[in-house]
Amino acid sequence: MNREQEKAGGSSRGTLWGRIACGWAVAFAALHFSWGLGGDAGLSVAAGPLATERPLWFVVAGLWGVGGLCLLGALLARLLTRSDLRGRPAALARWLGWGVSAVLLTRGIGVEVMLLTGTAQVDASVSEQQRAWTLALWNPWFIAGGLAFGLATLRASRPTDAEPPPASTL
Repeated sequence: MNREQEKAGGSSRGTLWGRIACGWAVAFAALHFSWGLGGDAGLSVAAGPLATERPLWFVVAGLWGVGGLCLLGALLARLLTRSDLRGRPAALARWLGWGVSAVLLTRGIGVEVMLLTGTAQVDASVSEQQRAWTLALWNPWFIAGGLAFGLATLRASRPTDAEPPPASTL
């Protein structure tokens, strides 16, 4: 596909959604790395008491670890945009793309529903402000990421105009 077709709105193998998913993952990684380096903007409403205590396990696994996983997600999103990815690597990328989408959507929608319906037993240490930010910002953020990864994977699963149709088995 040439640049003119891409500018006109056509994209090969979900390039637009893959780029959006990649940007989502990089932004989430940057936020976690910022927190891992000592930043606190938004952390108190995301992590509650852990934000002030910052135990080593939380910094290593919860901040740096999640940031690293997000960078791997960004790499996956870029792989989903590649039109030259074929065979088992393409199938693995699509399988992982659907998995990431499912995890993010389940987390975002599941927590949203539990908080809105009151079915979740919320720890007393979780403030009303933290619940409000979770409903208004964090869960929609997870849902947006899940949709972006799902659409990138869906687009990566479809053959492009440049690909020949599958051979007939008759």
